[in-house]
Amino acid sequence: MVSTVEDTGVKSGTAIPVEIGKPRGGPEGRRTLRQDRWWLSPAVTVTVLTSFIAYATFAAFQGRYYYVGAQQHRNLISPFYSPCIANSCQRVAGSHPLGIWASFWNFSPALLILIVPLGFRLTCYYYRKAYYRSFWQSPPACGVADGHKSYTGETRFPLILQNIHRYFLYLALLFNVVLTMDAVLAFNFPGQGIGFSVGTLVLCVNAALLWIYTVSCHACRHLCGGQLNKFSKHPIRYRFWKAITPLNARHMQLAWVSLIFVALTDLYVRLVASGIIHDYKIF
Repeated sequence: MVSTVEDTGVKSGTAIPVEIGKPRGGPEGRRTLRQDRWWLSPAVTVTVLTSFIAYATFAAFQGRYYYVGAQQHRNLISPFYSPCIANSCQRVAGSHPLGIWASFWNFSPALLILIVPLGFRLTCYYYRKAYYRSFWQSPPACGVADGHKSYTGETRFPLILQNIHRYFLYLALLFNVVLTMDAVLAFNFPGQGIGFSVGTLVLCVNAALLWIYTVSCHACRHLCGGQLNKFSKHPIRYRFWKAITPLNARHMQLAWVSLIFVALTDLYVRLVASGIIHDYKIF
């Protein structure tokens, strides 16, 4: 059986013969007939995600410079280390106001805390598409042959674990509450009263971006409006679903902006805590 498809990456008017059941891609062993820069998007994705993973790994294992406390008249904590629940937090002057919960953990708090936000992003529907296409080449772009000879979907280990995304959503919402508390506490300047600094602004923007990214998630949208036959019988859920739907359309952009900004937030707190820069007080 032979059919034809038209691809916008090929010169106008060109028809590509496709044999059903044969390997995808161009004829004569060519991976694709696309002549545009189809490789650019997966290359950028690999670069950004690899850079974030490298920085997050460094920040998590360092275990220092994640809190700016009373000595500098500030109350700033890195989102990578919040809430600072590990036993090792008691060795840090001015540890997180929420106290120490995991008394058994003597290593960097971030190694314990980052499980939730990274798990949420790793199983995110958009990020699956991003790293499937970029790292796994499955497929890297439309009209381009897979980098693998076979594909089993998400029916086997470890990809079947992607189904726990909804549970990471619930935990991520709780973490967002904690980060919102951090942003509110950042208005408190120990020894100086209430104020507003660049660090306060950074923590507030970070919390807002993480909230918007989280609620724009497909699982959150389904939680609000899924499995309903009639919206008229569930007016409250309908209002939430209607409010989230426009955000869901921007989920990709929110995913990238929130990812980059959360790393920049950690970097800002780290630079202030290490004394490299000073947190400028706006008022």
